[in-house]
Amino acid sequence: MKTKLLFLLGTFLALNACQEEKVEPQLSPNAAINTWIQEVMDQVYFWLDDMRRPISKDSDPENYFESLLFRPTDRFSAIYPDYQELMNSLQGVSLEAGYEILLARESQTNNNVIAFITYIKKGSPAESVGLKRGDRIERINGERMTLDNYQTLLRKRSENHSVTAFRFNPETNSFGPLPAFDLSVMEIAEDPNFLDTIYTVNSEKVGYVIYHFFAPGTTQNPSAYNDKMDQIFARFKAEGINHLILDFRYNGGGFVSSAINLGSLIAPNVTNQDVFSKRIFNSFLSGFEDFQNVETKFVTKSENLGPILNGNRVYVITSGRTASASELIINGLKPYMDVFLVGDITVGKNVGSIPLEDEDNPNNKYGILPIVFKDSNKNGESEFSNGFIPNIQGRELINQSRLLPLGDTEELLLKLTLDHIQGISTAGARLETWDREIIGSSLDNKTRFGQLIETESILKNQIMNLRKH
Repeated sequence: MKTKLLFLLGTFLALNACQEEKVEPQLSPNAAINTWIQEVMDQVYFWLDDMRRPISKDSDPENYFESLLFRPTDRFSAIYPDYQELMNSLQGVSLEAGYEILLARESQTNNNVIAFITYIKKGSPAESVGLKRGDRIERINGERMTLDNYQTLLRKRSENHSVTAFRFNPETNSFGPLPAFDLSVMEIAEDPNFLDTIYTVNSEKVGYVIYHFFAPGTTQNPSAYNDKMDQIFARFKAEGINHLILDFRYNGGGFVSSAINLGSLIAPNVTNQDVFSKRIFNSFLSGFEDFQNVETKFVTKSENLGPILNGNRVYVITSGRTASASELIINGLKPYMDVFLVGDITVGKNVGSIPLEDEDNPNNKYGILPIVFKDSNKNGESEFSNGFIPNIQGRELINQSRLLPLGDTEELLLKLTLDHIQGISTAGARLETWDREIIGSSLDNKTRFGQLIETESILKNQIMNLRKH
């Protein structure tokens, strides 16, 4: 009898175990997404050994992702609710009216906030109504901007809105009111190649390029922007320029591929055998051969004009919003030539990301940009987390009362650079100083700001293959 009972009990337990094996626990939608986030971060996150303990798996995915990050050291890892919108934004596609702004406190004696227009995008509603760089915006939808409400009012810029602006009148030497502007929003595919021209100073030619972010092209034409940059440099080379100025003052970063393309147009005589940057990965990835001694190389470009630049020097205009891929260019060129900086201290970002999506869960639309690698130049130099310090310092709206048109030879940062090329002293005593507190910029909220994005298929596939195993 005892034997029979033991047999029945064993049979019951075995059947029960089989049933339990067949019943897989159902994860909540958030838990499924957060499980994917955890799995990815456990493999690729640069600060893997310092990753935080996560909150509940059922938490909101954005909160869950944030809970893992090694703040404040990690200033840049980010999560976005829609991967495709993330990729569009990184390529300069967004719903907007088409103007960027720099924000300043009007005075230390009041809480009013003023938005100075820094540039207008071509073909945008802002261009069509006649707004210009240097115009001062004080009201949005009729409401005065203050320290208490300006962030709320600025969010109105993503929908149809009105602005009350003032424009400088050189005859009265003051700002005068303009009629209210009604602005619609539209999907704008911004071309990062904003302006290129050639100046002649002291019988020498100076090529000048304003480049607003690093992106190779559009969805329809994936190499359009890189191709345009090649054409610009082909013209500079044909014209025999003596000096080159890269204006990165509003360039917060972007794709590594475009940084390599631009660097390959400048560093003298480089080919696809020369090292542009070196990469370091986390303790887990570094255990695999594919992630050891990783180097990115220049590409061979017939448009390369490095050998014709006087003194083997390139000038770079910078600001406190020059970041990431812009800094990769500065650092990557340093072993090959003299990189002379004019402007303000850069952001200081020497780490990069790979955009990742969940290819196995169609209900997970999130895209994540975790920091995955740290970059150094050919000589192994990478410690610029405090930013690059300019050779000549100048700050918009601090060392000038208003913003002159970009490309105007009297515009502050361009003038400082051209003066140096001509051998004109630009001692700090010559600069005006305005008691003005800068409190932000519309560029700070751009998805691309502070990003160094690697989408090179081999690296991404190596990571995806690791995840599958």
